[in-house]
Amino acid sequence: MKNKILTVLCILFGLMMINSGLNKFLNYMPMPEMSEEMMKIMGGFMTIKWIFPLVAIVEIIGGALIAIPKTRALGALVILPVMVGIFIHHFVHDLSSIGIAVVLFAINIWAIIANWNKYEPIIKGE
Repeated sequence: MKNKILTVLCILFGLMMINSGLNKFLNYMPMPEMSEEMMKIMGGFMTIKWIFPLVAIVEIIGGALIAIPKTRALGALVILPVMVGIFIHHFVHDLSSIGIAVVLFAINIWAIIANWNKYEPIIKGE
């Protein structure tokens, strides 16, 4: 039963990441209202022209990988740095909306723990 729940959550998680990545390229979702501080942060990201396309590509690839059970272990690792960034950003700059970041981060960690046996050869150096 746990495995089925994790599969459903990972599919939803993956679809959210794919959607977020595609939105960075296609801009089909409206931007929420932002504080002046958030506007400065976004402006800083915009000056680094390669950061959004890189994050978008990682979100799309990682989202697709984590949604497929056979590649979930790899997808969970690929998307982890993005999730850490999302969590830290909300924790530091937008604490009122940290709820979804916590839920997504927890799903990512659960996927890693559930696939821990696949990482053991890497960790042990086999």
